[in-house]
Amino acid sequence: MRALLKLSGTAFGKAGLERESLEYVAAELAAALSLSSSGDVELAVVVGGGNLVRGRDLPRMDRAIADQMGMLATVINGLALQEALSQRGIPAALQSAVAVPWAEPVDPRRAREALSQKRVVIFAGGTGNPFVTTDTAAAIRAAEINAEVLLKATDVDGVYTADPKRDPSAQKIPSLTYERAIHERLGVMDLAALALCEQYGIPIVVFDFFREGNLQRVLEGEEIGTRVS
Repeated sequence: MRALLKLSGTAFGKAGLERESLEYVAAELAAALSLSSSGDVELAVVVGGGNLVRGRDLPRMDRAIADQMGMLATVINGLALQEALSQRGIPAALQSAVAVPWAEPVDPRRAREALSQKRVVIFAGGTGNPFVTTDTAAAIRAAEINAEVLLKATDVDGVYTADPKRDPSAQKIPSLTYERAIHERLGVMDLAALALCEQYGIPIVVFDFFREGNLQRVLEGEEIGTRVS
């Protein structure tokens, strides 16, 4: 299975890059890759940067500049994840849509080659453009590498009819269509990302990444979280 995992910046820390959070992410990826019973998992990761800079939270700054800062923040998280995986003996390639000397430019062909060689491919820099979320970047990268599934890592166990942290009557939705997710604006991903996944037939699984072992369970086909298809 070739999968793309979308990690928000908050997976790397609540305020800044936190070692404990980074170690958890790396450990979950390592466990999933080493323990997957299928043995043929190929994994790419799109990283966010909201733990360092979130463009929409800088209202007095030009949005394009704020988003450029956010893209650079994803490179920091990408470098950190690459090093954390390397320390576990897991080879990882870092590609960035923003030109930096420490990462390769985004190249789908090279990314697919690296995945076929069982290297984790980390995508940073978003799309390289302002006004575009890392959700959309994840959908684009998933299409570029011919991913069979896009895994949306969250801190809740799927998609609900309302925010379960605020509304105790919210009901979990085990599966739904792209059309329903778009029409009802259920917060799965942004609308551009959903439309792109629908266009290319890439299913999305929204799951609780912070329950230990869940990434492995998803990769092994367990029905956890919410599947959008």
